[in-house]
Amino acid sequence: MATTEDDRYRAAKSRIAQLRGFYVHLTTFICVNAFLIILNLITTPDSLWFYWVTLGWGIGLVAHALQVYGSFTIFGKDWEDRKIKQYMERDQP
Repeated sequence: MATTEDDRYRAAKSRIAQLRGFYVHLTTFICVNAFLIILNLITTPDSLWFYWVTLGWGIGLVAHALQVYGSFTIFGKDWEDRKIKQYMERDQP
């Protein structure tokens, strides 16, 4: 019974760490991109280059969000477990 409680605690702690990591990533994205937009508009307003940084980083941020919130199921939390089970069942005598 204690093992189940420990497992639940570890799973909850892991989930909180994932959420915290995403929120740190999101906050950093907003702050850095706000700075880059201001810098770009002050230094070279005729050449808007901040779009490229925001686009590239935004793609990474969306991938991170999909991973954390569970919509990115290709390599989700249970993917390894499912694959291990699949190969074990396939290789049974």
